[in-house]
This record gives sequence, C-alpha cells and structure tokens, in this order.
Amino acid sequence: MNELPGTRSLWLDTAPAPDRTGTPLPLEADVVVLGGGIAGLTTAYRLARAGRSVLLLEAGRLAAGVSGHTTAKLSTQHGLKYASLAKTKGTEAAATYAYTQAAALDWIAAASAELGIDCGFTRADSFVYTTKPETVESLEREAEAAAEAGLPATYVSDVDLDVPALGAVKFAAQAHFHPRRWLLGLADEIEKTGGTIVEGVRAEGVDELGGTRVRTGSGEVRAGEVVVATHYPVFDRGLYFARLDPVRDLVVAGPVEGNRPPQGMYLDADTHHSVRGYLDEGVPYAIAGGEHYRVGDSVDVESRYERLASWAGEHAGVRRVTHRWSAHDLSTLDSVPYVGRYHPASRHLWVATGFGQWGMTGGTAAGLLLADLLTGRDNPSAGLYDPNRFDLRSALSSVENNATVARFLVGDHLSALRKPASLDDLVPDEAKVTRDGGELVAAYRDPAGELHAVGAHCTHLGCLVAFNNAEKTWDCPCHGSRFGLDGSVIQGPAVRALPKKGAR
Repeated sequence: MNELPGTRSLWLDTAPAPDRTGTPLPLEADVVVLGGGIAGLTTAYRLARAGRSVLLLEAGRLAAGVSGHTTAKLSTQHGLKYASLAKTKGTEAAATYAYTQAAALDWIAAASAELGIDCGFTRADSFVYTTKPETVESLEREAEAAAEAGLPATYVSDVDLDVPALGAVKFAAQAHFHPRRWLLGLADEIEKTGGTIVEGVRAEGVDELGGTRVRTGSGEVRAGEVVVATHYPVFDRGLYFARLDPVRDLVVAGPVEGNRPPQGMYLDADTHHSVRGYLDEGVPYAIAGGEHYRVGDSVDVESRYERLASWAGEHAGVRRVTHRWSAHDLSTLDSVPYVGRYHPASRHLWVATGFGQWGMTGGTAAGLLLADLLTGRDNPSAGLYDPNRFDLRSALSSVENNATVARFLVGDHLSALRKPASLDDLVPDEAKVTRDGGELVAAYRDPAGELHAVGAHCTHLGCLVAFNNAEKTWDCPCHGSRFGLDGSVIQGPAVRALPKKGAR
C-alpha cells in the first residue's frame, strides 16, 4: 500500500462547482433554507417547484460538507435497522420508515432521469454480512423483519467479496451515485425555478417573535418559514445538543486490482467496515469506510486511516489509495431522524437532522417530508419523525449520552490543567491543549515551525477541543463542532470561531 495522500474527498475532486459566494442576499423570501447538503437542497427544490420563493444559505460551499464526504450509498438497508425498529417501535413504525426510505431512493432515480442530471446513478444489491457465528441469528431476524416491512430483503449464505462470510442479509436493486453531481444539478434546477442560492453566508440567529427573521453576517432576511438543515442544528432551542451523538467514519478510495471493482455494496455487521465499487471516467474504484470514533475523542486518527487502507487492500483489491476523507454522522436517541417542527412552540421554524450513517436516503426523505409539511400536504410519516417525540428509552439514552459529555467536559479540563506544557516546547507537527498563562489554549506547530494557537474552549458550550492529527482540525468531543487551525468553524453546532491567541 502506498503512502496515504492528504485528506480530500473523491466527490469534491471530481465535481467542480460554480462560485455562488457573490450572490446578493435578498431582503425576504417565503422560505429560507439553511444548509446546502442533501436535506436542504431537496427541501429547497421541492418548495421552489411548488411555487414558493426560496432562499438557500450555505456557510461554506454547496455539497462540500457532510454530503460531500459520504460513501454515497443509496440504500434502504441501514445496517440491522428493521428488527430493532420493530422491537422498539412496532412493526407499523418499521414499515413506515422502510416506505419513506424506499420512496426517497425511487424519487432520486426518477428525478435524476427527468431532469437529466448525470450523477452516475447505478442499481446494485446491498449486503450486511457477518464472519462471526454468533451474529448469524441476528441477520436471519433482520431479513425477516425487513421483508415484513415491505423491502426486497432475503437471507443468503454468502457474498461476492473476499471475506469469510457466514451469511448475509441481501437487499435487491438498491443504488449508488455521485452525490455532489446530483446535488449541484439540483442547485441548478432551484435557480432555474426562481430560487436564490447564496454561499459563504453563515446564519447567526433566528428571531421567531414578531415575524420570522434570519440574522446573518451579511444582513437580515425576513422569512415566512425557516428550515434548519445544517446537519447539526445550529440554534440551541430544542436541546438538540443533548439528543444527538456525533461520530466520524473514515473513508478511503482507490483503483481496484485487476480493474474489477465490487459489484454490490457490503457492510460487516460486526466491524462496520464497508465497501462499494464506483466507476469514474473508466477508472474502477473501491470506496471503503469504517474505523468510526466519537468526534473529538483522543484517538490516533492517522493510524485508523492506515488500518482502513490495509483492510481495503486485503478485502477489496485497492492497490493504492488516491483519496481519503471522513464522514460526520449524527445519531438520534432512538435511531430515527428528527424531521419537523424545531421545538413544540415553533410555528415557522423547522429542522432535519440525525440521519446516522444513512444520510443519502435519510436526507432525501427529510426533504420530501418537510416540503409536504410546509405546503400543507398530508404525510403519514410525520409522527414517526417528529423531533418532539418522547419515550422512556430515549430519556435513558439521553442520560447516558450526557454522562459522556460530562466526562469530557470535566476530565479534559483536569488533564490539561494537571499537565501544563510550554508552547515553545512544541516540535513540528505536534499539537497540545494546555495552560498558557491564565488560560487554556489549543496549539499546533506546523511542519514549517509556525505555531498556530487558538482558544481551547468550544464556542458552543465550552468543552475543550481535541486535535485530529489526520485532518489537522480541532474537534469538540461534546457535541461535534470542528474548527480549523485558525479557529474558523468547519462544522457546528458552534457558529463562532475559536479566538486566535497569536503565533510565536
């Protein structure tokens, strides 16, 4: 295996986009959508087609965040989802979830053909397999539950992948595609329909009283409705920070030995390693994912990339890694996304978040549901996805999740205070969170010897950030905010940068 390249998504590398950062900010719109990923763009497109005046605001670039850093599997097979859903929420809920995800997949198939968006949409079978005897029974139960939910699921004894599989759940006729080409195509259609898209403008607040207004760094916009589709809800009303668990999943991609990429999509039920094939301009790639960890956890991310690359070489024939990136996933307390009214009292503020590792169908389903809710169309799945639902099991999960947050909040502070280190002692390519005088700073000395120092407290709720040695970012372990070396916000819920502390 070759030396790993710098972190860069295959999707961003192979789909250039026009610059929309200079687009003037309108004073008002029927609907303001925050976030230019798959949920936001789907919502905006459907509402624009329904005759609403739509403004979509993206703090960075379209489809360059979470939706541009995915394995891009379009599948209703979401791990071992349906047996669990049937057990915790009932068979009707499992069937409703299955229907919405299948409808999302079919909508992308139909819309990409109708609109002529060349996004490499390709049908393929999907498999969840195991190499462990003790997991076989779980797979058999999953196949039965998924079939009962109305999905094309069967149990099979083997998979066409170089792994010692003992059995698998097969979902027939799923799909994969190029996510950024699809989303950039949707963006073009939004503008053709009269919608406005503005990049490089971050929403800083929403006022719900006396008429809904969105405050940004470039001015204020009056809105009839506001949809927050920023992956992590950036406003703390609704307590989403206490109800979402942030995880990062690593991805590597490269040409396949013998020019034979995997024919299907495969996920190991136990290790969560996954792989699927992709053909780009005649070059067959394998895209492998796995080695997930909680955002900001003190782990050696670079070593995890190396393990994943080794696995991809051994089991998927990747002869050299040409691209690597990481996916940012948020899971809800009950593993069903939050889509609907932002909080119980909101009338014009909406949210879509918590797609776990299945944002391609999940985000699309969210956009279809939100478009229905905002245009007054009945959608029987609204209750399942209601962000304000409550059950005892979710309450217990919330307690466990927030105990983890408290551990990071207290433990990381004690560690940094107990072992202060001089910033002058940092060697090239070393990072440290430490006390410098009377404050805690996050410092990194780059290979050229320049020191980059910023405040170490996340601007969301004050947890200490941790260094990601693969992507050279400061990540918050409490709620998943991520910052660049200069303190700039890469991902929320934080909306303010870490303050710079100067260089030396």
